Amino acid sequence: MSRFRDRTEDFKDSVRKAAVSNGYNESKVASTMASFIIHKPKERSPFTKAAFKTLESIKELDQFMLKHRKDYVDLHRTTEQEKDSIEQEITAFIKACKEQIDILKNSIRNEETNSKGWLGLAADNFNTDTIAHKHGVVLILSEKLHSVTAQFDQLRATRFQDIINRAMPRRKPKRIIKEPSPSGNATLPIPESIEPDEIQAQPRRVQQQQLLDDETQALQVELSNLLDGARQTETKMVEMSALNHLMATHVLQQAQQIEFLYDQAVEATKNVELGNKELSQAIQRNSSSRTFLLLFFFVLTFSVLFLDWYS
Repeated sequence: MSRFRDRTEDFKDSVRKAAVSNGYNESKVASTMASFIIHKPKERSPFTKAAFKTLESIKELDQFMLKHRKDYVDLHRTTEQEKDSIEQEITAFIKACKEQIDILKNSIRNEETNSKGWLGLAADNFNTDTIAHKHGVVLILSEKLHSVTAQFDQLRATRFQDIINRAMPRRKPKRIIKEPSPSGNATLPIPESIEPDEIQAQPRRVQQQQLLDDETQALQVELSNLLDGARQTETKMVEMSALNHLMATHVLQQAQQIEFLYDQAVEATKNVELGNKELSQAIQRNSSSRTFLLLFFFVLTFSVLFLDWYS
């Protein structure tokens, strides 16, 4: 929210200068300035201050996400630790905003409890309208927070998908490396036409093949470990995304509940107004019937006295 500054004194100075330029003397200028009735703005209630503070927090969260959007999504701009710290800060922001909204809800509930009069009905129509307005304010704040949380879910899903895409190509070398050993540990047959130099080279080939097999197995073990780590990371990311989605769902449900309460408050206000109209009509009927009974008894008494005098 932008900060407002009181410009009353500037306005008075402008009026005073304009009056002097038009030839007004000091007494006329003083009377003109005294004729102005400029009231100071009313001080905001604690609920309004808390609501504006929550709105500022949500806007700061949105600006923080826009500022660090590329740092969080891009693969080469920041490290994973920096991305985790950004995610922790955003989660703390969301939690703080949700706690502030819960405080506003509790204050509305306390005000509703204190404003109930006889038979659980609202004692003041103005107070009922104020409570309905506060429900609407909390509903707007909840919807704004849910919108920002949904954007954060999209960024997190993009990051998780990038991590999964980087982990997936590491599975391909398993298929390429696995090749059947042409020789194994079996002894190669020595044809009669092979020369002695070739016979001495065959054990070297067997040793090289065994080294290749050992390296292949080591690579397979390393790749399987990397695959297990990627799967664990993927599982943790999915769990975190599910938790965040669950929190966003709860926020949306609370927003729907607040909207339902707001509709009920508006309907209750209408019912109270109708009840007041019915009560006023009943009071008018009671007063008219009372007047009619008094008039009837007066006429009857006068008639009895007149008949008694006449007889």
